[in-house]
Amino acid sequence: MAEYSLIPVEVPHVNTKYRTIKTKLPVPESLQVFEALKDSEPRSMMGQPPIIWDSAENFTVCDKWGNRWLDWSSGVLITNAGHGRKEIKKALIEEIERGLLATYVFVHEKRAILTKMLQELAPDPANYQVFLLSTGSEATENCIKLAKTYALNKYGKSRKYFVSFKNAFHGRTMGSQLAGGMDKLKTWIVDEGKTFIQVPFPDGYKNEDTSFDLFLKTLEEKGVKPNEIAGVMSESYQGIGPDFMPVEYAQKLEKFCKENDIVLIMDEVQAGFGRSGKMFTFEHYGIKPDLIACGKGISSSLPLSAVIGRKDIIDIYAPGSMTSTHSASPLCVVAAIENLKIIKNDRLVENAEKMGKILIPELSRIQKKYPAVLGCLQGKGLVAGIQVVKEGTKEPNSELAVKINVKCFQKGLLMFAPVGLAGECLKIAPPLSITEEALRESIVVFEEAIDEVLG
Repeated sequence: MAEYSLIPVEVPHVNTKYRTIKTKLPVPESLQVFEALKDSEPRSMMGQPPIIWDSAENFTVCDKWGNRWLDWSSGVLITNAGHGRKEIKKALIEEIERGLLATYVFVHEKRAILTKMLQELAPDPANYQVFLLSTGSEATENCIKLAKTYALNKYGKSRKYFVSFKNAFHGRTMGSQLAGGMDKLKTWIVDEGKTFIQVPFPDGYKNEDTSFDLFLKTLEEKGVKPNEIAGVMSESYQGIGPDFMPVEYAQKLEKFCKENDIVLIMDEVQAGFGRSGKMFTFEHYGIKPDLIACGKGISSSLPLSAVIGRKDIIDIYAPGSMTSTHSASPLCVVAAIENLKIIKNDRLVENAEKMGKILIPELSRIQKKYPAVLGCLQGKGLVAGIQVVKEGTKEPNSELAVKINVKCFQKGLLMFAPVGLAGECLKIAPPLSITEEALRESIVVFEEAIDEVLG
C-alpha cells in the first residue's frame, strides 16, 4: 500500500492549457479534510495521492484551490467517456425531476433499453442475456455462482472446481477473492474455498512460460481433471499489469473449455467499454466467452455492473431468486445508456486504439532509457503499465514507483497509487476521450518526472 506524505511542500508552479499547479502540495487548507476522514473512516480508504477532488471535466481534475491535473486515472478506470459528461448529467437531472429514484426489480422502461444495448454487444446477441447489478465484485461473484450452478445441475457434485489465475484480482467479496490469485488478500479466509484453484498466468514476465501446456500440467499436478471443472475465469487483462494472454493461449483455453463443457468467464470489469481499443478486451483474442463480467466504464459515473451471458447459463434461476437490491437503479441505468451512446457517437473505442498507437511506443521509448529499473511495459489502447524494479532484477520496487507517482502529481499529472503484487506498477489509464494534444503533454510530464527521479 502506497503511503503519501501529508506535509505540504513547495513545488514549481505550472500553468499550461491542461495543467495548473499554484499552491503547495498537498494543499495546506486540505489537511483538515484528511484529518476528519482519519477520525471517521478506516485507513483502508486512504492510499491515493493527497488531492481533494472538487470538480472534473473530460480528462482533467481540479481541486477548489485552483490546481488542475491531467488525469491518467479515469477514477480507477471508470470514466471511459470522460469526467462530468453533460449528456449524462442532463439525463440524470431529468430522471431526478421525474422522481423515480429506486425501483428494486420492479420494471422501469429504461431497464429494457439498457439490457438490449448491452445484449447487442455480446458475441452472439440472440443467445445471450444481461443481468444488471451494482458492483464489479457482484458481477464476478455472480459469474462464479452461475458457472457452479450450471455444472451442478448438468453433471452433479463432481463438477466442483473453479479455476482462475495467479495474480488475478476479481473483487473484494469472499467469492471474488477466493477466485482471486493474490494470497495476501486472502489471509482473512480460513478453511474456505478448497474447490478454488489457481494456475500461473502467461504474462511472459513474472511467469515466462506462456504455453498452454503449463495450464494443463498445473491442473494435473493439483489432481484436477477436466470433467471436475465447473468454470474458468480470467481477467481479459490482469489489472496488476496490465498483463495480456498470448492470443494462441486464449484460443487454446477457449477450445479446452468448449470440449469439456466448462463455463469460460472473462472479467471485463476494468477492461471493457473501449479501454484497450476494442469494446471488450477479449475481442483481441478472437474468443467468445460464455459469461462476461462488466462494471466500471459501463456508466462512466454511477455504480452499475452487469453479467452478459449465454441464455442457457444466465437464465437458470427462477423469478425472484437471482436479484440485487439496487440492480437496474433508474439513475444508474440512464447514466449507462448515455455513456454507451457517447462511446459509440464519439467513436471512443476507435480513439483509444488511435491514441494507444501514440502512447505505447512513447512509453516504450521511456522504458528503454532506464531498462535496469523500468523492468516491463505492457499495454493496449489507453491502458498501460510500467513495472518498477530493483536495479537489474525483477524484484518489485514500490518505494521508487511511489516517488515517480508523487513527482507526476506535483507536476500536474494525476495517477492512482501504483498497483501490482507489491505496489510496483505505474498504471496509466486516461479517459478514452483524451485528445492527442493532451496525451502528448501528459507523456512529456511523465517522462520529465521519471528523469527527475532517476536521472
